[in-house]
Amino acid sequence: WCGSLLAALVALRMAGLKVDFSLLLEPLGFIKVLEWIFSIFAFATCGGFHGKTTLLVSCKGVVNKTVTAAFAYPFRLNTVVFSAPDPKRCGGSWTDVYLVGDFSSSVQFFVTLAVLVFLYCTAALVVYIGYKHVYQQNSKFPLTDLAVTVITAFLWVASTFAWTKALSDIKRSTGASIIPRIESCKVPTTTCRFASVTSMGTLNTSAVFGLLNMVLWGGNIWFVYKDTNLHNQSNRIFQSP
Repeated sequence: WCGSLLAALVALRMAGLKVDFSLLLEPLGFIKVLEWIFSIFAFATCGGFHGKTTLLVSCKGVVNKTVTAAFAYPFRLNTVVFSAPDPKRCGGSWTDVYLVGDFSSSVQFFVTLAVLVFLYCTAALVVYIGYKHVYQQNSKFPLTDLAVTVITAFLWVASTFAWTKALSDIKRSTGASIIPRIESCKVPTTTCRFASVTSMGTLNTSAVFGLLNMVLWGGNIWFVYKDTNLHNQSNRIFQSP
């Protein structure tokens, strides 16, 4: 496929630019526009997230002191520590408390794929609009497009499920269930109550766009396949007596 892509790029360089938006009105081009847009939303709703989880701590000389742990993309929660309730750290009963889990691999996989898809869709749209005549005449372009589409559809499935699972674990690691794991809160003179955690609506949205991208890229396989010689050959075989 690398050889086919190189040959296709050489063909583009030799061909003249002819702007034609008609392919965008067909399913092949229209779906590519949707994939371009949805990839932007996928990484934009995930990559810039910042949040915090808050507890109310009462201990020696301190009543309902707010302690927070600020976390952000790429969600290496095991490096995030809660602020101390007071300078004396509750008379020595409060030790450093970290959140649990490192979810960077799943979320970075998801975001990196979304960025790469955005770049590929940009390049594909340039070909569709400016070099439609080359795309339709050179069989290497549709075949390369088909290979990338199949691989990308699979990667969307893998990355979306990985990110959805990681998101569920992030919610658990920053929610009320963290209190039983905090040793400092088990000291007889110390009580801890869960206060709040930043809404993760944008992260939920990113997972939804991951699912939409799965559907788009899976469905787009058929439309790209129809433009390849493989489809034409199968039609000739089916129609021959």
